Amino acid sequence: MYISITKQHLDTTFSKSCGDFVGYLEKENRDKAPEHQEHFFDQHNDQMSPEHVVKEIDSNTAKLRKSEPKFYSLTINPSQRELKHIGNDPDKLRQYVRETMKAYASSFNRDTPVSVDSIKYYAKIEYERIYKGFDKEIKENQPYRAKIVKLEHDLVKIRRGELAGNSQDIQKAIEKLRAEAPHRMDGKMIEQGMKKQGFQTHVHIIVSRKDVTNKLSLSPGSSYKASEVMLNGSSVKRGFDRDGFFEKAEKTFDTLFKYDRNFVEQYSAHKMYQKDTYKFFAQVMALPTNEKSAAFKIMGKSGMQIPNLNIPTNQVQMALKAFKQLKRTIDVAKDAGSIGI
Repeated sequence: MYISITKQHLDTTFSKSCGDFVGYLEKENRDKAPEHQEHFFDQHNDQMSPEHVVKEIDSNTAKLRKSEPKFYSLTINPSQRELKHIGNDPDKLRQYVRETMKAYASSFNRDTPVSVDSIKYYAKIEYERIYKGFDKEIKENQPYRAKIVKLEHDLVKIRRGELAGNSQDIQKAIEKLRAEAPHRMDGKMIEQGMKKQGFQTHVHIIVSRKDVTNKLSLSPGSSYKASEVMLNGSSVKRGFDRDGFFEKAEKTFDTLFKYDRNFVEQYSAHKMYQKDTYKFFAQVMALPTNEKSAAFKIMGKSGMQIPNLNIPTNQVQMALKAFKQLKRTIDVAKDAGSIGI
């Protein structure tokens, strides 16, 4: 499960309205009959119109300065393994979002506890993803794409009589490059804009910066972790517990749907990987055989380049030595198995 929290802005200023963002989230509804369209939903309602979402978010910005975001965007990205476990069921995803937003609200550190009914949010399920420039497949195909573009330009010049050459030979070279590209789908070289295969269901959530009373500011992007400070001689609670939120979101999915989460899918494992890669892999090697096998499969699908290792679990030092070489080649995909891993 990968969850992101971002503040929506344009260049150096923050959007005055969420209208453009809501319009963007309507893209999958275009050219679909009303009965086949996916609607916005909140904690208690399954169908909310885009116009209602824009009105409610845009009118809930009292006393916010131009330099402050008016709303935040949360994106919940279940892994394909998690989506398969729940049958890619949108009703189960809505249930999960509503429980997760309870965890989101409770992660604010305030003198008066924040409940889910205190926050104003609207969520939308999307079912498709397209390849973008930052995807591993696009990056690794790019050298081939660059050569193809040059050859295609040469073809145009040959047809115009501006360049001497054999157009058939150039066309064969282009086809050869397309066939040699490392990432292909349905026999074609993967390029930007192509739809990704498999379950790609994810959820976008628009959350107002202000609570439902339009008085209390709730920023998940606060630079302060959950803490207390002295203000005018009194102790004041502040901040947002991101780690706590991510862990609660993970546990919520596992509890709701009886999901048996592998070690490498855990948020705590993700943090361990970032802080101490060798310890992370030592933990993987110490897993029971079945779990270790599943862990390596999950990591492989996430984008990690895993070597063919047959190292006994009690020989951790040997594993660490091998992983010192592996560390240089590891590239973790953004939308892989656990939050951030």
